[in-house]
Amino acid sequence: MTVWLMYITLGAGAGVLAGLLGVGGGLVIVPVLSFIFTAQQLPEAHILHLALGTSLASIIFTSVSSLRAHHGRGAVEWPVVRRLTPGIMVGTFLGSWLAAQLSTYFLKLFFVLFLFYVSLQMLLDIKPPPQRQLPGSGALFGVGGVIGGISSLVGIGGGSMSVPFLIWCNVAIHRAIGTSAAIGFPIALAGAAGYVVNGLPISLPPYCWGYVYLPALIGVSAASVATAPLGARLAHSLPIGKLKKIFALLLIGMGIKMVLGLF
Repeated sequence: MTVWLMYITLGAGAGVLAGLLGVGGGLVIVPVLSFIFTAQQLPEAHILHLALGTSLASIIFTSVSSLRAHHGRGAVEWPVVRRLTPGIMVGTFLGSWLAAQLSTYFLKLFFVLFLFYVSLQMLLDIKPPPQRQLPGSGALFGVGGVIGGISSLVGIGGGSMSVPFLIWCNVAIHRAIGTSAAIGFPIALAGAAGYVVNGLPISLPPYCWGYVYLPALIGVSAASVATAPLGARLAHSLPIGKLKKIFALLLIGMGIKMVLGLF
């Protein structure tokens, strides 16, 4: 029962963050799941693969709830979503295949470095100045591929990359967050599929569907779907800049804990 409570609490927090900050709940889901899976004594060699796959599978549900809330406020640039999606699907699926070939140690190190990068970006409020318009379909395919590939390696919905990119391309901040929430759906769908397919041949504990741990998926998803609309509403009324700085400090703390676990 305690483990289920942890899954539900994690999902509730991730759902709010997905809607509120546009950075994806995966930044919290992956490290917390890795801590929980370690406590559950799941196989060490597959803990981060399971955390990444489960995180992406949960974001499928969170992103639908979040994007509906943002769409209701007219904050999703659907033409941009449609042009980015093909590259995202290809890049995310290939990235999940690559992750399946990599060791837990390497994935943890890559995740921690990405976590520190995102934390620094938020802590210092680094935003690219709006300098250009959105590029053509070919360039957006490439951008989508990069965002999807990196997202699959760190188990996130891509907001920490798609939001700055959209702001750089003169998309208003609230519309960038809303569009990022929509982009999270194809990332999560292709990434989860990749982790399932690549994990099926591996001998894993009961209740695993490939690299997706079903009890964690159920608990996290149920809570995150319920709280994502709340985050989307709060995004239009709270001081996002200050909240991001607090969140960045939390991420740095989790990153340090993961680093200590590498040695």
